[in-house]
Amino acid sequence: MDHQWMAVPIGIDAHRWVTRTGCRVVLAVVHTIVSCQRLLDVIDLVESDHRVQVVFTVAPDVFNRGVENYLRRLGALVVPWSQAVRERFDLALAASYGGLAEIHAPLVVMAHGAGFGKRARPLDRGGPVAGKPPVYGLDTQRLVRAGRVLPSALVLAHESEREVLRRQCPAALPVAWVAGDICYDRLVRSRAQRAGYRRALGLGDAESLVVVSSTWGRSGSFAAAPDLLPRLMTGLPAGHFRIAALLHPAVWAHGQRQVRAWTSDCRAAGLLLPGPTEDWRAVVAAADYVIGDHGSVTAYAAAAGVPVLCVADDEPSRAVPGTAQELVTRRAGRLRLDRPLAEQLCNAPPVDAATVAARLTSHPGKAAQRLRRLLYRLLDLAQPGRHRRVAPVSVP
Repeated sequence: MDHQWMAVPIGIDAHRWVTRTGCRVVLAVVHTIVSCQRLLDVIDLVESDHRVQVVFTVAPDVFNRGVENYLRRLGALVVPWSQAVRERFDLALAASYGGLAEIHAPLVVMAHGAGFGKRARPLDRGGPVAGKPPVYGLDTQRLVRAGRVLPSALVLAHESEREVLRRQCPAALPVAWVAGDICYDRLVRSRAQRAGYRRALGLGDAESLVVVSSTWGRSGSFAAAPDLLPRLMTGLPAGHFRIAALLHPAVWAHGQRQVRAWTSDCRAAGLLLPGPTEDWRAVVAAADYVIGDHGSVTAYAAAAGVPVLCVADDEPSRAVPGTAQELVTRRAGRLRLDRPLAEQLCNAPPVDAATVAARLTSHPGKAAQRLRRLLYRLLDLAQPGRHRRVAPVSVP
């Protein structure tokens, strides 16, 4: 990473060099590829305002490798972390937690997946786990430092998360803001234009797209069912089915060369394997079926009306009871690799999309509107008079 400090558009003498003066400066605190993708949805709500300047920084995280290159390919202005923690900003946005206590700005924190739907991972060292781990992101350990609640606003997708917060970190209740889920809203818009995504992926009119989704870690489908992709490639008739694999960006921490090597035979047979920085929603928008696990992508797919089957894993699910993730993994059918695959897909038991969506968001279709209102209030700016509808994702 280039650690040379920037003199423009931030810094003590920046006013001497900037072209557009008087802007509110927003810092996007990016920890991972996944959190960056969530932040981009939200930053889009203010970025085009001529009164706002957005800069990015890469925060400490075990999975932050590749984030800076991703940001630079997007044309983002990246401030070194060492400078970001020594400047003041008008607002900061984050979708993870590392280093947030060092940021000098009113802070908006949000989930980077389908709400706050997972329990924290217990540390492997030390004694036995004392009871169930807390719901990740809504716990005092992450939200409070030295007796102070870190966020000025904690964005929630669902009213039920407020009750979790009440149990785990009541001090943060005054800053909770239930906005809905902008990722879900964009996916729904995108599903309405699925024909364009299918053409971009090279799918024939008679081909059904089967998307295999895997979260990271040992309980994700890529680890729990290593034979899944090869079996699908050989067990589903070509010309009738195409298979795409959506691997969580943290899976790619093994190295892009290595992941592509592990999937080389399948790719040679026609597997579609989008890279970790591609927008997974375009692929789900084109999907006819999703085979997944307890990860967010499976829940989003089910909520958007895509038929879903789940892969069983040997570890207890980290999905929190009552969440969309838990509902989908409990109600979706289980894929059996020892039985005819096409028949299982075509006869997949339905998971009611409306029921899953109702667990995912309390304000379907309204997240952008509610988030925009929050951001402009914190920036102390009047909202522009005209607002764009939430947009479908880009065609791959």
